[in-house]
Amino acid sequence: MSADTKTAAVIGSGPNGLSAAIVLARAGYAVTVFEGAPTIGGGTRSAELTLPGFVHDVCSAVHPMAVASPWFEEIGLERYGVEWVHPSTPMAHPLDDGTAVMLERSLEATASGLGAEGREWRDLLAPLVEAWPRLRHDLLALVSVKRASVALARFGWRTILPKLRSTRVRALFAGIAAHAAQPVHSPVARSAGLALATAAHAVGWPFPRGGAQKIADALAACLRGLGGRIVTGEFVRELPRADLVMCDITPRQMLSLAGPRLPEGFRRKLEDFRYGPGAYKIDWALDAPIPWRAPESARAGTVHLGGTFEEIAAWEAGHMGRPFVLLAQLSLFDATRAPAGKHTAWAYCHVPNGSGSDMTDAIEAQVERFAPGFRSRILARSVRPPAVMERDNPNMVGGDFNGGALDVTQILARPTSSLYATPLPGVYFCGSSTPPGSAVHGMCGYHAARMALG
Repeated sequence: MSADTKTAAVIGSGPNGLSAAIVLARAGYAVTVFEGAPTIGGGTRSAELTLPGFVHDVCSAVHPMAVASPWFEEIGLERYGVEWVHPSTPMAHPLDDGTAVMLERSLEATASGLGAEGREWRDLLAPLVEAWPRLRHDLLALVSVKRASVALARFGWRTILPKLRSTRVRALFAGIAAHAAQPVHSPVARSAGLALATAAHAVGWPFPRGGAQKIADALAACLRGLGGRIVTGEFVRELPRADLVMCDITPRQMLSLAGPRLPEGFRRKLEDFRYGPGAYKIDWALDAPIPWRAPESARAGTVHLGGTFEEIAAWEAGHMGRPFVLLAQLSLFDATRAPAGKHTAWAYCHVPNGSGSDMTDAIEAQVERFAPGFRSRILARSVRPPAVMERDNPNMVGGDFNGGALDVTQILARPTSSLYATPLPGVYFCGSSTPPGSAVHGMCGYHAARMALG
């Protein structure tokens, strides 16, 4: 290495950390990524969590924002081995009457399936689907340069429209909005629901063949091709020495690494940063597909189990009643996930941050409610409550995989009003605690690295 070569250290090998590393490597920096876990990927890892031959996604599984990401498109993940699998339909929402509301790739097919209620779905989403080529850039743009585009104006207007009225449309939208881990009535949840519903029609809800690990592996291959290094199994105990230090961590880890070096005001802001609900996650090895009462549910990669709008809203607002369960059945469309004739399933529900409650029976009862006989098909299970999620990935504080609560006061000024920058020269946040926030898209790392270079 030349004495004049600038160096960069990246803490964390999640999609954002690897994205920041690639931006800096392209700019000529000698980059080293430090990962505490034995394997890279952060929230995009896969492992045999239950039985040999059954591949499960440790955290994230379905990735609409990855295929929507302008940055991932620029890299060309497919050149590095990512093959996107599109299920027959993105999502199913079973109901107690034995039917299911289907979120199809086609907006018109979804509206048609809703019958007389379909017009409400079409009117809500048609302008956004039409505007998607521009809207995806606006939604994932750096906060300070978001433009007042027609696409973004349409999106913003729909977050404040009157409440949906049709029963099946309300149930469908509530399940999608609940991905935000916020009360489904909130503007943030409504925004998340609009973005994900629009993405379903515009680009689908696909996943990588072979597991989420393929995304991390592709980013790592790109980085190594630029001369970058990745060190695994080495938790960073203090900020590395480098010209630039990019931190794919949350405020709690930053306080641990650099608290005494931070000015009191900034340190207090990080201490005040709030984390959102945790996840209680279960992976199953199955001896057969899930026996859905509504057989059309077997066409979907993702299934939302919560029944009515009111039931979902009650759980997401106060964790009352039966849990709203988000389930993925990816082996139906990707034979690499399980031995021949066998299957996997992945599911979680939101719980209070750091909750120690055992939700296994409640989650499995919710699946059984819409798929009688499900329990008899379980060969093995892996249970990952919030404490286990955080143990395996310290960024998931209390089981929060969003990098902090996604409420109105923290959706934009994340983790502080300084966004990526810290008072320490050359030290930047670059993880999901920064805009545009959670989901696998790499844009937090991309924007942070561009700011550092600028």
